[in-house]
Amino acid sequence: MTVAGIAVVVAVAVGVAFSLTSDEPVRTNGTEIASMMWSAQPRRIPPEYFGTTINSTTGKMPTFPIGSVRLWDSGTLWHNIQPSRDRHDWSTLERLVSGAERNGRAVLFTFGGTPDWASPAGPVTVYGDGSRAAPPDDLRDWDRFVRALASRYRGRIHAYELWDMANHPAFYSGPLETMVEMVRRAAAAIREIDPGAVVVCPSMGELWDPAARRTMERFGELGGYGPCDAAAVKLYQQKSADPPEKVTELDIELERSFHRIQIGEKPLWSTGPNLDIPLQKQLDPELSADYAVRFYLAGLHMQFARMYFYSWGASKVPVVLQAEEGPPTKAATFVEELQRWIGGARVHSCGHGQFAGLADNVWQCRFDRDGAEFQLWWTHEGTATITAPEHTSSVEHLDRTSRHIRGGDTLEITGRPVLLRFT
Repeated sequence: MTVAGIAVVVAVAVGVAFSLTSDEPVRTNGTEIASMMWSAQPRRIPPEYFGTTINSTTGKMPTFPIGSVRLWDSGTLWHNIQPSRDRHDWSTLERLVSGAERNGRAVLFTFGGTPDWASPAGPVTVYGDGSRAAPPDDLRDWDRFVRALASRYRGRIHAYELWDMANHPAFYSGPLETMVEMVRRAAAAIREIDPGAVVVCPSMGELWDPAARRTMERFGELGGYGPCDAAAVKLYQQKSADPPEKVTELDIELERSFHRIQIGEKPLWSTGPNLDIPLQKQLDPELSADYAVRFYLAGLHMQFARMYFYSWGASKVPVVLQAEEGPPTKAATFVEELQRWIGGARVHSCGHGQFAGLADNVWQCRFDRDGAEFQLWWTHEGTATITAPEHTSSVEHLDRTSRHIRGGDTLEITGRPVLLRFT
């Protein structure tokens, strides 16, 4: 991949100036992950970067810190909220939004699931509740719902994802031209009613599949991204057991797609997994803890503006942060510690592999807070021995232990990220 190539996709994601180098993917013990590095004008990491999808209808929220929540698989489909043309049931959504407000979490509402009355002949969704994957027969029904939602939650819902998995027939089966028109109408209505809300274009998933990427490109060619403040994709590995860093392989393909459709410098949000990830085997708790942290670091490496982990509340997903009625898992406590480490800090650069001057399996990101620099180091597989940089003073671990080290000391790096501080 060329320098100019990667530059396009990261500029699209966050609109920053930076330099970047890359080469063909490297292979380590069978895992192929692109080798690259970038450096940028420092950008601050806001609390909202750290998000999770809420799989609950009760209004309960995570008991560990998290900056933003996404409502999906939470009883808030259009079909759930408007069971008939002349009746709305806001009770579940109200519980969730109120719960997020009490806990200081920014809310992303995700549209999807057309009511059966609005598209009686449309194919049903995968949710088994009678909701439809087709657009409404009369787009005026869409207009009325969007306006009712935005009016009721003006200033309370912070962002709107205008459809989930719009390039997958199980979630949206209508013409792309219709989805583009729905986006245009919804964006105009939301901006009129709640100018402070962020309009996020429909998320696109299964992006390992060239056909799915082509559908995303077609949406862009039709002007679908124009009305939006941000673009959304499903940034997850193909298998839950794959290292989170594997998603960086999509850098090349995302760059090509967004370059073709020239969507401009829109922030890029990751809003969940592909269809089958939640159904895959649970990971070992120790590995889960490492992967949860590295999910957010992989997004940082790709310069995403928001990352929504999947999920909170569920106990059967591959990586459990916290079951609704249980305590936070080690994965959740590690995510909390990662936020303490880098939340509010400025990220300067991230690097991986030979072009960052590192071993093929080693990753590094550089930060500063209030002028004090620090670094995070980890591997995507195996271990590596590094020499602590000059002026290193201590190494911190996600379990909140630390020890003093000096520049020139050797340090073993594993799949569990560590933080190096400097004098």
